[in-house]
Amino acid sequence: MAQYGFGSGVVFAVPLSNAQGNPLANGTPVRFGVLQDVSVDFSFTNKELHGQNQFPVAIGRGQGKITGKAKFGQFNGALVNSLFFGQTLASGQSAISDKESLTIASDSGTVANSTTYEDDLGVVYASSGLPLTRVASAPAVGQYSVTPAGVYTFAAGDTGAVTGNIQVSYRYQTPATGTLATSVTLTNQLMGYAPTFRAELYVPYASKQLVITLNQCIGSKLNFATKLDDFLIPEFDFEAFSDASNNIGSLNFAE
Repeated sequence: MAQYGFGSGVVFAVPLSNAQGNPLANGTPVRFGVLQDVSVDFSFTNKELHGQNQFPVAIGRGQGKITGKAKFGQFNGALVNSLFFGQTLASGQSAISDKESLTIASDSGTVANSTTYEDDLGVVYASSGLPLTRVASAPAVGQYSVTPAGVYTFAAGDTGAVTGNIQVSYRYQTPATGTLATSVTLTNQLMGYAPTFRAELYVPYASKQLVITLNQCIGSKLNFATKLDDFLIPEFDFEAFSDASNNIGSLNFAE
């Protein structure tokens, strides 16, 4: 019976080394969740030998290249870090509170996440959307100041005239316990090394499978592109190369 393929298939990746090129003894496999599509391209450069006539008398195969691209809808810190950055994955994450309504007393108000406050992202009037100007201290009307603990101070003219009409945006740290949030601090690494992984693609259909194994791969591009009225679909590009045994991988068919 002939073999056919249908659908996006499934992609697994097994981390082999980190950003410094150190082998991982127990790299945790990751799965590309809600896979949209994946492509694996095998290409070569051909060298042509010409004489006086129009067409070549011989063609030799030159350098080869294997590239891949995966688009997926479900992503997490473990996948992004282990396959592309290879750095330290920590618990907790930086989160954003956008246009939080501030309760003001005596010209000042404290944000809801003051204990883990990280940085100010601006203040606006809720009624008009107009921004206030940040100053170091003693704000006038249309200005504000903020402390490292997330305490915002305004002019008496503002707080008296527009009570309940102040919205603040800021970044804060979520707790490391009680959530699966993670973060990666990106440090400037030396050129040369990058995390490597083994890639496994399989496409099941009608009780048969196409399985492509690439023994050693390296990420080349990671893209996050948002779109109005649509889901975020990250794109991950990678290249394959030979392992220590000079093997690239395998193609497996069920014909």
